[in-house]
Amino acid sequence: MALQIHRSSWSSTELEDLRELAKTFFAKELVPHQERWAQAKMVDRELWNKAGEVGLLALSIPEEYGGGGGTFAHETVLYEEQARSGDSAWGVSVHNGIVAHYILQYASEAKKREWLPKFASGEIVGAIAMTEPGTGSDLQSIATRAVRDGDEYVINGAKTFITNGWHADLVIVAVKTDPDAGAQGVSLIAVETTTPGFRRGRVLDKIGLKGQDTAELFFDDVRVPAANLLGDAEGQGFIQLMQQLPQERLLIAVTSVAGMEAAINLTIDYTKERTAFGRPIFGFQNTKFKLAEAATEAAVARAFLDQCIERHLRGELDVQGAAMAKLWTTERINKVVDDCLQLFGGYGYMNEYPIARAWADVRISRIFGGTSEIMKEIISRTL
Repeated sequence: MALQIHRSSWSSTELEDLRELAKTFFAKELVPHQERWAQAKMVDRELWNKAGEVGLLALSIPEEYGGGGGTFAHETVLYEEQARSGDSAWGVSVHNGIVAHYILQYASEAKKREWLPKFASGEIVGAIAMTEPGTGSDLQSIATRAVRDGDEYVINGAKTFITNGWHADLVIVAVKTDPDAGAQGVSLIAVETTTPGFRRGRVLDKIGLKGQDTAELFFDDVRVPAANLLGDAEGQGFIQLMQQLPQERLLIAVTSVAGMEAAINLTIDYTKERTAFGRPIFGFQNTKFKLAEAATEAAVARAFLDQCIERHLRGELDVQGAAMAKLWTTERINKVVDDCLQLFGGYGYMNEYPIARAWADVRISRIFGGTSEIMKEIISRTL
């Protein structure tokens, strides 16, 4: 028997149909290519177009802009099935759940109509560039500058750890438009990567997420139209980031819980098939107790996650709640996957086993989207 996962309260027949579509797509288009993509450090560019053709991109963007017209629940189903398939290469959550929503919320009407249909078709791949070589979570200290020059902004600077960085056609860049104004001097500007002066550096060699194109980006006198500024004035970037980060953190929680459930199922299967001293490993008390603990961790995390998703669908999820969801679920998945790997013994340390890849992949969850320490700082401010 597998881990029992009850249907979430926010689910529906429509969402379960989408789940089947996503599951089929991942089995055909993602699962067979994991090793090759890990070697290349990126997925095939055509994957984005294939996903657009079957309707898996821009799921929660309104139909009037070419999207699927769904909600965060639709995105959740997609990310859950991606995690359960074992894929960690395709940066669809950044494209769908983050970048497209910055465009939807803050771009001009003309830019929405220009860009969002291409997000939905896969013609545009989206990325967001916040982190810099010398700046992590402290976004107020970014050094990338954007100087207004007539009807254009001139951008200079460097970004790193950018998911979808190699394939990106449009990058939302956090810049300083007023270097002396702290948080009030941060703005977000969309940069099309065909613009002269934009260049990509290395695709970075990571511990995990081997198939994801995480890259360095450089901006050398990049001139973009002033209309690419997100928002109706400079200096709104920090507020925009704070408004959107709860959804980013919630989607990390979604993939963490689904990944936890997948790891437990892998381990249940393995321990019932693998024998030691004449009986299945599952027959030993330690194995059963460890898996019982893991199943309980997953069930508690799932219940809290479902509550947070319901709050988000009602527009009620606050910064504290999102931080709690990310903190709890990412800490739990790291513990659960480590315990599961232990039950595989030496084989758990072999990259050919999915549990080994999962162990390396999940470590970043306690870092990106805000570290666990930053989550604790955010939560403590409300106490």
